[in-house]
Amino acid sequence: MTTATPASTHVRAWAAQEAAKPVVPFSYDPGPLGAEEVEVQVEHCGLCHSDLSLIDNEWGFSGYPVVGGHEVVGTVVALGAATKGLKLGQKVGIGWMAGSCMACKSCLGGEPQLCRAGQPTIVGHHGGFAERVRAHWLWTCPIPEKLDPAKAGPLLCGGVTVFSPFLNFDIKPTHRVGVVGIGGLGHLALKFARAWGCEVTAFTSSDSKRDEALALGAHQVVSSVDAKAMKAVAGRLDMVLVTVNVMLNWKALMSTLAPNGRLHLVGILPQPMEVEAFPLIGGQRSVSGSPTGSRQDIDTMLEFAARHGIEPQTEHFPMSRINDALDHLRAGKARYRVVLDADF
Repeated sequence: MTTATPASTHVRAWAAQEAAKPVVPFSYDPGPLGAEEVEVQVEHCGLCHSDLSLIDNEWGFSGYPVVGGHEVVGTVVALGAATKGLKLGQKVGIGWMAGSCMACKSCLGGEPQLCRAGQPTIVGHHGGFAERVRAHWLWTCPIPEKLDPAKAGPLLCGGVTVFSPFLNFDIKPTHRVGVVGIGGLGHLALKFARAWGCEVTAFTSSDSKRDEALALGAHQVVSSVDAKAMKAVAGRLDMVLVTVNVMLNWKALMSTLAPNGRLHLVGILPQPMEVEAFPLIGGQRSVSGSPTGSRQDIDTMLEFAARHGIEPQTEHFPMSRINDALDHLRAGKARYRVVLDADF
């Protein structure tokens, strides 16, 4: 094992001990550093709605204590003996995944994010609301020098989640793309779609976000609750990316798709959605969804962001004020991603 400092035997963190309660100081022994593990000194960690969902047990499978945090940026401080491609002192990031089996069909096929034995960073594993965090070397991603480390964290989950569909579904610069929801995911989707070269339509139920959506990259903004406005874009869009986690007028959104268009979900809906068969079949349209991206997707996204100067719009809290940050997110006040700066 090669280490800059000894691998941790004691990690200070912030953990939820029960649902919907304030997180509290917590410490744990991470055990010996695995041969293919990397230990990262946390400097910044984005706060994602998925962290909130696990802390509050919105999905029904949280196992406490929960140490959230899966948009980590920090410095490599210890390397297992069999790690590859990383060096001590390197600036790196860790997103939703902390490990995958490296042997299944998905892993061997270049889609390790779909590994059924994959290890999420904050499910059955302690995440980045801590002074240190560990991950497999594959999922420990170098941060390009042109990106601001203090703002890069949200790219590792929110960023790649909205960027991967452009790669995986062969979205072209000549395509027309719609983005539903101008929030943590949606504001990044607008930036990426504009830089990709697409004609970009933002859908929002809040007129107050119109000017912001245009500034973020939208060519036009459509009220998702205005039937006349929705009818005006009927049959135009090649992909509509749904970034919200609320139920919508699916019939109206499907009507905006061109033939062969795709309604793609990256937000986790609280209920089953209803989709009518006739417009789906008649226009040869698709409804799909995706989680985070592969390691290759993450690297491509980070390089694209660095080249085009794309960064999240962030608000910063010291990690010691994590409960204030969580309440800020719960109240829907984040504009648009919260980042915790480690201050242990």
